[in-house]
Amino acid sequence: MTEPAPGIELRLQLRRTNFALDVALSLPAQGVAVVFGPSGSGKSTLLRAIAGLEPAARGELRIGGETWQDAHVRLPPHRRRAGVVFQHAALLPHLSVHDNLRYGWRRAGAPTSVMQEWIDKLALGPLLARPPATLSGGERQRVALGRALVCQPRWLLLDEPLSALDAERRAEILPYLEAIRRETRIPLLYVTHAVEEATRLADHLVLLEAGRVRIAGPALEVLNRSDLPLALRDDAASVIEASVLGHDGHGLLRLDTPAGTLHAHGPAHPAGTRVRLRVQARDVSVALSAHADTSVLNIVPAVLQALSPLPNGQLQLQLQAGGLPLLARVSHQSALRLQLREGLAVWAQIKSVALLV
Repeated sequence: MTEPAPGIELRLQLRRTNFALDVALSLPAQGVAVVFGPSGSGKSTLLRAIAGLEPAARGELRIGGETWQDAHVRLPPHRRRAGVVFQHAALLPHLSVHDNLRYGWRRAGAPTSVMQEWIDKLALGPLLARPPATLSGGERQRVALGRALVCQPRWLLLDEPLSALDAERRAEILPYLEAIRRETRIPLLYVTHAVEEATRLADHLVLLEAGRVRIAGPALEVLNRSDLPLALRDDAASVIEASVLGHDGHGLLRLDTPAGTLHAHGPAHPAGTRVRLRVQARDVSVALSAHADTSVLNIVPAVLQALSPLPNGQLQLQLQAGGLPLLARVSHQSALRLQLREGLAVWAQIKSVALLV
């Protein structure tokens, strides 16, 4: 039997006048680990400490059995083989795109084939002769990704790489990030405060608060925890993995989920494609019987497990639908009229399903 690849183990501390970072984590050596949290929680500081860019950071860091830092070893940044992409691409303005790529590639001593591989995968060919000043924000970030990847990094570190982009440019970059996750064995550490990015990309999710780990674990488990701050946000949602059953030709997918068949608008993926869905609590209502005379397509049987008051005067309902956790939000008046209580069998009416490709 093949032994699993060694994972990533870290324990890093950094103390400043008004802030202390103290993080211990065990992460998989493949897939995307998303570090999520509010501004000031220490996300970027943690990433910089991993990259060796925080000289005052102390502790241990091992990836795949290789020690980058401990009481006796402290590899400088250029020897850690960590590819780093920041919020702003920081390309060398006097060099063309091609020469920006070559700059990192030559220093790393990577094979020629690696350069061409990432030029092709990131669709950089048409940009190679252009200077960075002529690129869009999305194009600059693609070049920054390529510059990091042609160095054959052991770990790819991304510090809010989409936060400076508009929605159209973010949508342009996300498929490339998903392709990196899908087609390579390079682990990614992805820092963000955007729940949409965390929901779409994360295999493993780390919730950071005030320089410490609040919780870390498989992404869907953490995202669907009802006792965490994510569940209290205005955009609180359940995250579901599903398999494509078919497409109606009008932009509507049929999806197989543990709760039954759901419908969502999205691209015509082939049958069997695994996708991730995000169902916001504000888009879920409940009824005591199933109604056929409604425009709502997604109506599934569920059991009400808990009712919790929210600061805005509403109630948040925790539902189980075929073993699938769902959140719903209703008014106190609706809860009284329907006599909602724990253990009650209801029908969850899902008005909108966001397909996260």
